[in-house]
Amino acid sequence: MKAQETFSANVNLKTEPTDKIDFNESGISVVFNKKINPKNQIINTTEYSKLNINYDLDPFSELENLDRFNQFHNKTEYSFQAWDKTKLKFSLTPMFSFQQHLDASDFTILGSFEINQQLNSNTTISIGVARSSIFGNPKFIPVTAINYNLSEKSTISVGFPDTKISYSNNIRNKFSLTNSFNGSFYNLDQKSDSYFNASKMSLSQMTSAFEYERNVDGNWFMNFKAGYDFNKNYKLTDSENHTMYNFNTSNGYILGIGIKYKQ
Repeated sequence: MKAQETFSANVNLKTEPTDKIDFNESGISVVFNKKINPKNQIINTTEYSKLNINYDLDPFSELENLDRFNQFHNKTEYSFQAWDKTKLKFSLTPMFSFQQHLDASDFTILGSFEINQQLNSNTTISIGVARSSIFGNPKFIPVTAINYNLSEKSTISVGFPDTKISYSNNIRNKFSLTNSFNGSFYNLDQKSDSYFNASKMSLSQMTSAFEYERNVDGNWFMNFKAGYDFNKNYKLTDSENHTMYNFNTSNGYILGIGIKYKQ
C-alpha cells in the first residue's frame, strides 16, 4: 500500500438526512504525487463535487430553487525538508464555488503554510496558518497538530481543524476515528429579493466519524464512512458574510461510500 503513492483517482458519495433538509454530495478527485528528490515533494489534487439539497417544501417553498451547487478546485502542495528535523509545507488552492452558472466572480484562492518539526522518532508537531472555508466562508485560521506513532499499526494526530486515530490490523484493512471542522460556500446565481438579497450559501459543521478502507484487489480500494454532524449551520449570506437567512438546520448522521484506484 505504501508503494502505491504516485497516482490515485477517487469517487465518493455521501448522504446526510436532517429533520427538514437532506444533503447529498458526490465527488471525484485525481491525485498526483511526485517526489522530486529526497528533500522536495509535490502533491496535486484536482477535485469536482456536486451538492444536491432536498427540502421539506412547506417551510422553504420560496427557496426551492436552492437545490444544486457545484465546486471545482485544484490544490497544489509543496513540502521541503529545510533542516534535518524540520519540514516546511505550502499549499495553494484556486477554486470555483457556484450554484449553476459559472463566472469570474465565483473564483477564490485558498492556501496554507505549515512548519513540521520532528521531536523524536515517534512524535512530530505541526503549526501554521491557512486561508480556509471550514467555517462557511474564506478566512484565516490557525492550523496545529501533534502526530504520534503509537505502534507499527496505529497512529494518532490531535489538532485543529482535524483529529484522527488510525489502526491497520494488516496490509489490507485500515480503521480510523476522525473529528474535523469542515465547511464550504457557494456563490448564488440569482441575487434578488427571493433570496433575501443574499449572494452566497454558507455551510459548516463539526463531523465525528468512523471510517474503514479495504484494499479489495491490487490497486483498488473501497471506503466506508459513518458519523454524525454537530453544530451544523446552513445559511444565506451577503457579500460581507452577514447572515440574511438561517435555515436552523438540525444535526444529522452521515453515511458515505467511495472507491479509489492507486498506483
